[in-house]
Parts: sequence; C-alpha cells; structure tokens
Amino acid sequence: MDVIDETFLSARKQVTKANPLKKALVGVHDDEAAGEKRKLQLPKLEERRLSVYKSFKLYKEKMKAYHDKKILKREFYPGQSVLWFNSRLRLFPRNLKSKWSGPFLVKDVKPYGAIELEDPESQRSWIVKGQRLKPYLGGEIDRLATIIQLDEP
Repeated sequence: MDVIDETFLSARKQVTKANPLKKALVGVHDDEAAGEKRKLQLPKLEERRLSVYKSFKLYKEKMKAYHDKKILKREFYPGQSVLWFNSRLRLFPRNLKSKWSGPFLVKDVKPYGAIELEDPESQRSWIVKGQRLKPYLGGEIDRLATIIQLDEP
C-alpha cells in the first residue's frame, strides 16, 4: 500500500471511532461484500413476508366468521306479513320515529335473498333485499301520516 491509502484508512478509522453515525455514511467500498450481506438478508425478509401473510389471512378468516355469525338467516314465503326497514325515509329524523314500515305482504321470493313486497292498500309492489325485512307477528298498526304546517314568522 502506498502512503495515500494508509492515510485514507487511518483517517477513516478515526472518523468511525469518533462518531458511529459517520460509520454508516462512510459505507462499504467492497461491492462483493455488500452483495453477500444483502443475499444473506433475503431469506429473513422472505420469512417475515410469509409470517405477515399468514397472520393477515388468519385475521381475515376470524373477521369473516364474526360477521357471518351476525347475519340472521331469515326465510320468507309468499303471503307472509313482514315489516320493512326503510333507512332512506328520513324526512324528519327523530329518535321516537320508527324506521320499520308496514306491514306488507310477500308477493314472491326471488333467488339470492331478493323478495318482492306488495302494499295491501295501494297494490303497489317492489323488490327489496331480504336482510331489510323481519316477520310481522301481528297486532294493529296505525298508519300515520305526519302533516306539519309551517307558519310564517
């Protein structure tokens, strides 16, 4: 080695001993050694990726089981009286106003949970999702029409 190389190595050792952060900045000048070090890190990275994938898959299975447990299996048949959860009817949202409207009659049961309802008063029919229905067990329901008159100030 010549004098310049020895001076460079001694200066480098002094910098890295003085400040550990400088050690990271000086870096490795040997490309082959850096490549070998990187190759040794690849299996660890792959192992970490696989463990994260397994834990995420397990999490998804648990969440699916939890949500599927919350879904109630309801069977309806034509002629049955049901109540309909109408979440879109929000003209005057109040706490005491019921979101269940009806009773309606089941006109037809379609595949994949779709159900055709019929209003007994107006003979109008439409198709709704079966999860928005619950069986009507009886009793008299007063169909109220809310009329609000606004006075001028």
